[in-house]
Amino acid sequence: MLPSIRTVLLRDLGTVRAELELYENEADLWKEVPGQGTCGGTLALHLAGNLQHFIGAVLGGTGYVRDRDAEFSRRGVARAELLKDLLHTEAVVDQTLASLTEDSVQRLFPVPFGDRVVGTEVFLIHLCAHLGYHLGQLDYHRRAATGSTASAKAQSVPALAR
Repeated sequence: MLPSIRTVLLRDLGTVRAELELYENEADLWKEVPGQGTCGGTLALHLAGNLQHFIGAVLGGTGYVRDRDAEFSRRGVARAELLKDLLHTEAVVDQTLASLTEDSVQRLFPVPFGDRVVGTEVFLIHLCAHLGYHLGQLDYHRRAATGSTASAKAQSVPALAR
């Protein structure tokens, strides 16, 4: 199961980068769109922070310190910085998941959520779903903010092939 989770997360992080590159005007990353509460730049910051925290810091011991509030409050971050952060996130996800064993994934996730504990495997699947959910929001934001119907080939099955 672990190699499959790794493949999906890396595919979708690559698609987040492709989405960002499809914004012709960098300022549109931060454009407010009626009916959509989160802009493309914010989604990129949130996805990188989320995965660097839960996979990098919690499972991989990277020392990353998350500032979730900043993920939603920062504005005007340059596309180049967002892309660099996402590439770093991909490397952290790839290295951390490559270092885990199937046995370690069968244990409880090291951090409880309030008074709840979940298994690491199911939480990793949750992170895949979380990334896919926000990737869809990013695609819709880009299309609404730019008027472009260009495709980043999200959810590409061929991208899963090795």
